[in-house]
Order: sequence, then structure tokens, then C-alpha cells
Amino acid sequence: MTACRIDHLHLRSPDPEAAARFYVSALDARETGRQDVNGALRIMLDLGGLMLFIEAVPPETPKPPPAPFQGIEHIGLTVPDLDAAIAELAGKGVPLTSGPREVRPGLRIAFIDAPDKVRIELLERRG
Repeated sequence: MTACRIDHLHLRSPDPEAAARFYVSALDARETGRQDVNGALRIMLDLGGLMLFIEAVPPETPKPPPAPFQGIEHIGLTVPDLDAAIAELAGKGVPLTSGPREVRPGLRIAFIDAPDKVRIELLERRG
């Protein structure tokens, strides 16, 4: 197979505007564009170098079961200082859903919830 690399992560949301606001305000994502895709709004964000597409989903679309489930389980974001990231998020009104905890020496993690039942793992890797 030809070598591949990540291009984007595509999320669907009943309210892409609200979802995009979360990623911009809580995680410092930057909006890079908007498109109309067959009548559905798509907002493109740069989330720490990851292109994140958030597209409107019709309200009649079945809801996923509670996490963990098959499909994308979470988005992992590395931070240089987990405690500082948690404090900053708390200041923005974003609570932790799990952690922080040390998974193994040199790796600490915590989870937050984003809109539309998207889980985000924050990772601090040391040494």
C-alpha cells in the first residue's frame, strides 16, 4: 500500500455551530472554513494540526449508544502539562469526566466530554 497520513477527522452534529464553538473556546481550535455540503453546514477547524470537520446531521439520524462503543472511541490530545490544561479547562467551565490518573510511569491522562458525546483524552507524556 502507498504510504498514508492523516487528512482529517469528520464529526457529525445536530448543532455544528455549538460544537465548533466548544472546540474553539475550550481547546483553542481555529476555524479554517465553512462549506455547504448538499444543504448541510460543514465547519472546518484546525485542532492542534488535526483538521476537524463538523457537519450537520439530520435530527432523525439514530443516536449512538453510550461510550465505549464501536467506531471512534475518543480523540487523544497531547498537552505539555496536564494539571495546567485541566485548570485552564475548568476556568472555561469544562469539567473532567475521568482522571487525572497515571496509566504507567511517564504517562498521565484525563478525559473531558465534547458536544455530541465525543470523548477527548488529554495525555501528558514525560521522559
